Amino acid sequence: MKILLLGKNGQVGWELQRSLAPLGEVVALGRSEGGLCGDLSNTEGVAETVRSVRPDVIVNAAAHTAVDKAESEPELAETINATTPRAIAREAAAIGALLVHYSTDYVFDGSGDRPWREDDQTGPLNVYGRTKLAGEEAIRQSGCRHWIFRTSWVYASRGKNFAKTILKFAREREVLTVVADQIGAPTGADLLADVTSLAIRTRDAQPSGVFHLAAGGETSWHGYAEFLCDVARRAGVELRVREIQPVPGSSFPTPAPRPMNSRFNTLKLRSSFGLVLPDWRQGVERMLTEILAPAV
Repeated sequence: MKILLLGKNGQVGWELQRSLAPLGEVVALGRSEGGLCGDLSNTEGVAETVRSVRPDVIVNAAAHTAVDKAESEPELAETINATTPRAIAREAAAIGALLVHYSTDYVFDGSGDRPWREDDQTGPLNVYGRTKLAGEEAIRQSGCRHWIFRTSWVYASRGKNFAKTILKFAREREVLTVVADQIGAPTGADLLADVTSLAIRTRDAQPSGVFHLAAGGETSWHGYAEFLCDVARRAGVELRVREIQPVPGSSFPTPAPRPMNSRFNTLKLRSSFGLVLPDWRQGVERMLTEILAPAV
């Protein structure tokens, strides 16, 4: 099996390099590798890459994910999140390849408190969500074999993340204020990569579709922050913080509105692929063990 991986240097892409390796030959691309174009701002260049590599499976882990920045550069976000995925899907259909693509909870409006199902009405609140939804629709309309994995609150031990930010402030400040009215499930890039790899092994048995993929359970950003500090203290890290105050999301206005409800119903994915999605705390605690290791 030949797999083309786009976005190898992102949080999910980095983990995918590991998880996909046992499945076959992996051609992993950043923006440019060995004369091949992996830069999704170059639509024709990426399409030519697919034609040249002729993979059995394409895994697109590249995207414009700077949510607030997308508000000021909608054309670039549209190109990366919709136009180029449309071209990738077209080329995948031409060669009979399976396309695995990642999307987001931002395709919904974040209303209510019920976990979102795959067939629920979409209603993105910002440019990022609208362009990601457009990418989904383009892939579906292409006729290629595809799996679209919607996920949310992605983290990894590599690079910047919410956990590192909270622990930095917790060492420096006595009081933190963290949003308490946005609900979701922190989901590890390693979990996304492992589920993707396991799913690809059954690629001939599963039809095209959209699947919600997130860790089990739910929390707020405030609950997430409290858990991070509790784990850090148990690991022997000295924190100055004595209080984490819950505040509404309106306390931190941003250029792009955030969905309040990012809960996902993951039954379809779990039943289709026969997988278990562990509670979010398991992955977060493992990630903290990695990032705190030098400090203990």
